[in-house]
Amino acid sequence: MADEAKNPGLPYRLKKCKYGNFLYNTQDHYIGRSLETYGEYVDAEIRLLMALLEPGDFAVEAGANMGADTVPLARRVGPAGHVLAIELQRIVHQLLCANIALNGLPQVTAPWCALGAAPGEAVVPPLDYAKRNNYGGVSLRREGAGERVPVSTIDHFELPRCALIKIDVEGMELEVLKGAEATIAKFKPVLYVENNGGASSPPLIRHLLALGYHLFWHTPPLFNPKNFAGATENIFGNIVSCNMLALPAGHRGERATEGLRPVLGADDVALETQRNRR
Repeated sequence: MADEAKNPGLPYRLKKCKYGNFLYNTQDHYIGRSLETYGEYVDAEIRLLMALLEPGDFAVEAGANMGADTVPLARRVGPAGHVLAIELQRIVHQLLCANIALNGLPQVTAPWCALGAAPGEAVVPPLDYAKRNNYGGVSLRREGAGERVPVSTIDHFELPRCALIKIDVEGMELEVLKGAEATIAKFKPVLYVENNGGASSPPLIRHLLALGYHLFWHTPPLFNPKNFAGATENIFGNIVSCNMLALPAGHRGERATEGLRPVLGADDVALETQRNRR
């Protein structure tokens, strides 16, 4: 297969990147542009998560988008493992499934749905995927114009095992955790949860602390000077991805927290200012 294929009628491009062949939207402001320019997306995040997984592990990705993390995580767990990759945007979900197929990863299941605290329905706002936008930052609505999407819970999938849950759902992180209470209680997985600050942060932190997790800030920059493409221009400036790494007591991955700042309490923030966040 050629390294790159273009269709002038669509905003999609197929390209060989660091972790495989990816079909992506060139109009996506962060993920698409990063794959286009650097052949990777927030590689420090991927490397951290891969270090926390072993072959044969089962991982959940809530908010998988087009699979930039899904593909390397699936390669890490291998044929004996599994990745449950969940995406709510139907058009983006199509890209996710394409990338799973392009990279030959039968160990991935990719339901089209949103996740929450309880089953139901929600609305994805109307979007024109041919126009420049942050398609990794789309939030659900309860009502209004848009495409209705089913809402499920992580517990609904009745996982046989679970080593990692990664959650990037634009402010709905707490609801997703509430819908995973049985899974978390049973398996005590590592949690990697986006936290962009604001009013949703304190209750999210309190919830994780109440579950007995040790929390650490992880704020990898979007630009990696040692990127796969060897590109030197930093198109993202000082923008970082704000996340919390949550480890159960005594977890073997505690070495992964070296250099990470602990979350000091419910009112703590990742950065001195939360202006530079994705």
